[in-house]
Amino acid sequence: MKKLFITISVALLFLNYSEAQETAIWPVLKHYDQNHLVQIALPIGGIGTGTVSLGGRGELRDWQIMNRPGIGFSTVTKGNNAPFFAIYVKPEGKASMTKALLGPVHASEYSHYEGRPVNHHGLPRFTEASFDAAYPFGQVNLSDDLLPVTVRIKGFNPFIPGNSAASSIPIAILSYEVTNTSGKDQEVSVCGSMRNFIGVDGSKMQRDWKGDFIPKGAKQNINTWRDEQAIRGIYMTSKGVDPMDPAWGTIAMTTPEKEIVTWRRSSIRNDWQNALLDFWDDFSSDGLLTDKQELAEDDPMASLAVKKTIPAGATVPFTFYLTWHFPNRLDWNSWSYENNGQFVGNHYTTVYTDAWDVIAREAPNLKEYEHQTIQFVRAFLETTIPDVVKEAALFNLSNLRSQTVFRLPSGHLMGWEGIMDEHGSCMGSCTHVWNYETATSYLFGDLARTMRDVEFTFGTKENGKMRNRVELPLELNLKSDHVAAADGQMGTIMRFYRDWQLSGDEEFLRKYWPKVKAALSYAWIERGWDGNKDGVEEGQQHNTMDVDYFGPNPQMQFWYFGALKAGVKMASAMNDKDFAARCEEIYRKGSAWVDQHLFNGEYFEHKITDPKTFEFLDVNNPETQIPRFQLGSGCLVDQLAGQYMAHLLGLGYLAKKENIQTTLKTIMKYNFRERFDTTFNNMRSYVMGDEAGLIMASWPKGRLKVPFPYFAESMSGFEYTAAIGMLYEGQTEAGLKCIQAIRERFDGEKRNPFDEPECGRHYARAMASWSAPMAISRFHYSAPEKSISFTSTPGTYFWSNGSAWGNCTVGKEKSILRVLYGEISLKSFTLEGINTKKLKEINLKTGQSLTILL
Repeated sequence: MKKLFITISVALLFLNYSEAQETAIWPVLKHYDQNHLVQIALPIGGIGTGTVSLGGRGELRDWQIMNRPGIGFSTVTKGNNAPFFAIYVKPEGKASMTKALLGPVHASEYSHYEGRPVNHHGLPRFTEASFDAAYPFGQVNLSDDLLPVTVRIKGFNPFIPGNSAASSIPIAILSYEVTNTSGKDQEVSVCGSMRNFIGVDGSKMQRDWKGDFIPKGAKQNINTWRDEQAIRGIYMTSKGVDPMDPAWGTIAMTTPEKEIVTWRRSSIRNDWQNALLDFWDDFSSDGLLTDKQELAEDDPMASLAVKKTIPAGATVPFTFYLTWHFPNRLDWNSWSYENNGQFVGNHYTTVYTDAWDVIAREAPNLKEYEHQTIQFVRAFLETTIPDVVKEAALFNLSNLRSQTVFRLPSGHLMGWEGIMDEHGSCMGSCTHVWNYETATSYLFGDLARTMRDVEFTFGTKENGKMRNRVELPLELNLKSDHVAAADGQMGTIMRFYRDWQLSGDEEFLRKYWPKVKAALSYAWIERGWDGNKDGVEEGQQHNTMDVDYFGPNPQMQFWYFGALKAGVKMASAMNDKDFAARCEEIYRKGSAWVDQHLFNGEYFEHKITDPKTFEFLDVNNPETQIPRFQLGSGCLVDQLAGQYMAHLLGLGYLAKKENIQTTLKTIMKYNFRERFDTTFNNMRSYVMGDEAGLIMASWPKGRLKVPFPYFAESMSGFEYTAAIGMLYEGQTEAGLKCIQAIRERFDGEKRNPFDEPECGRHYARAMASWSAPMAISRFHYSAPEKSISFTSTPGTYFWSNGSAWGNCTVGKEKSILRVLYGEISLKSFTLEGINTKKLKEINLKTGQSLTILL
């Protein structure tokens, strides 16, 4: 072993702020050409606030700002005047031209029974478009064969790990950067137009004689012009929408621009689409708007324009803000207060009083937030990991902004499993789904700990039974019961251990330890998962396959082993020596049994037990009644989920190393499909045709007659789990092949790169992808021990612990640990394969670095 020598050098790493403002060039990870744009929808909005998405061609789509999902919801009937931006260009000495700031219509969008196949079908568009992304930044590049300008549409919302407040603002920031490609000055005006659609969230529809669904709900909505010191624009309210309606609230469309700003609070009545005609004629005449005071309809059309002169060859930005405030969120079970839905509210609406208050308070901070977001994304991208791993990890962070996630007024972060187009999917912050994701804890530790509070304060009974899904309001959980999931409950114990390790919060551990201990002990109740405390789960185990397994199987066993090892660590920290010893003994016996009895030489199997007696069944006897929906001798894609999580948490191997490594090779051998057009699947298809991926289960020894339901599917969250396990075991080529196969499927043409579905879109399990970079960097941080470690392979690696982040450059002669945000304390620094060097405790703050000489 090499010896490690430490020298401490504290270096300021701050960027010059004014310089950062001058050069706000956004990082780009992925480019999508014109043939790969139609499915792109990058969500823009804060954590728990709802979003509107920036489409690949510049359209604003999937309006989900009113407490419910709205995939495909554009606020209007398809083919009508949805919110959009337009540009007026007047070259010096030439006629003016006006176009919508949209790329060309896709070939699949040409046909419709009434000639309106897509929103804004009749508006002149740019002839060329492409999309650049590095989440949360999305950039649409527009050019035209007639207009002497190019336009870059830039959309984002601040995303700053460790700063959940700045990352939870209900705002979409849009900047239209216009470049004058001619040799003369040009007058240019950029204008946003949208109806005041308060009350219209897609839940109330009327079907007309043509079969079209007409969104309803707006009533006596009012647009008001406001001009304050730093912000001016249209403030949208409603006099007629019921203040108790989930779609009641406020919207603001504003700009910080100080040049020529004009506006319209309304258009004319929309008979025969004349509202759009009236606006277009007004804007196209000179790039200025003439205000109309009369509110012609319940949902008056507001417009806001900024006009500037752009010198030849220059690029000038036109910036707009969309903010919103909708306080009336309902519980899991109802989407209409008229159907007895119970109000639970939103955290963000307790922070701001209305949509105007959002922008009035946050406008002075947005440049700094943009700078910090750029710094985060650049720090992540400038690392020594493959781009496809960066893409998988970064782009799935969009799930934290989707309607999959919301926050209660108390601050608790809650989550669906995912979202359907109009409804949440599978309520209750489901433990066996959220087990897999790691992004929340490593990026927003304060939010992750609120989830642990829900699980242990409200979701766990005194006897240790943990609800797999929690009700709302949270107090209802104390008076009701729900199934406990064996994998979900044990995985949640591992997640609690993770959040204690990342935060070092001793009070956090002390407060919840009685419930954590009870939850682990629940496995040992009579006729429980491991009722005889031998480390082998012979009992009935409800799990993430939405069925009950009977008997020991690798999926449940490895979550159990991980929880036992975490229990040893936490019990020791609490000086609970007897419990620590019990967990250690049960783990030791169980691990040895699993290696001996479940490992078949290639992978770990499921030994099925009788549902009544929990005695092992002779599955080879044709007379044996085998319970339905089991795994049996199948090779399961995520059988080592608990093992990968144990690696991430520094808990080591849960079974023999050689068996773990062989199993992952076998998963690649039997479960990876180079193409899916030869694979039968009687359930849901997330991989199709010539696409590649990992199938949920294979049966080299023969399939059960009725296996668990999802056996022939392929879902990205499970695939990431296997791939990350491969990366941890040095099977890098195989792991990267799996991740590459996933991301090739989300190419912008076939699927949205910012939405990996499972049972619903923006599925939480897909955020397991955040672990892939850590599997390569071997980053591990323990706040109680004040220790940090990385791979010894030379390179630069990103790190984060939920409150601080930065990077570490590992070299042959020295390594440099940098803190770019937050603060960490260290007593030791380790490079994998090199002796750990103890340090005199040091606190590193934002802008400081630690240099380690080897």
